[in-house]
Amino acid sequence: MLRYLPFLLVLALWIYAFIDCINTPESQVRGLPKVVWVLIILLFGEVLIGPIAWLVAGKERHRVAGGGGSTPSEWHHRHSTAKWVAPDDNPEFLRSLREENKKDEALLKDWEADLRRREEELRRKEAGPADGATGTDGTTGTTGSDGTHGKSGRKGPEDTPPATS
Repeated sequence: MLRYLPFLLVLALWIYAFIDCINTPESQVRGLPKVVWVLIILLFGEVLIGPIAWLVAGKERHRVAGGGGSTPSEWHHRHSTAKWVAPDDNPEFLRSLREENKKDEALLKDWEADLRRREEELRRKEAGPADGATGTDGTTGTTGSDGTHGKSGRKGPEDTPPATS
């Protein structure tokens, strides 16, 4: 098992350098174009020249001056310019919620007014033909002998009960 360790370390360094080169923006690549660095890493990876050359000379490495924090997250927290605020403490977010609520309430009032108007129109249509006037379908609004409104006394196929045998 130990005899495979050097091969695995070379392979790991080769893969790391290749992925690092692919993910590095073109503006941070030094010396040669990015495509040339990829070819160097792939062609000379087995002898470690390509990956080591990439790690040493191919990419701009930014060093943190003054220590600024023992871990990257501590450095980031100390040098962050904008502080994150929870939504329930953010006045802009709360203001946007109030505005959305006002818009929703106005829309709901419009819908309720429209519904009331439509209900009133239906009531007027139902009450209008009841005085004996003829409706749009040619029937009267009076109650027929079978107790239906606006229909003649004839029974249609939908009014006939199914036959029993």
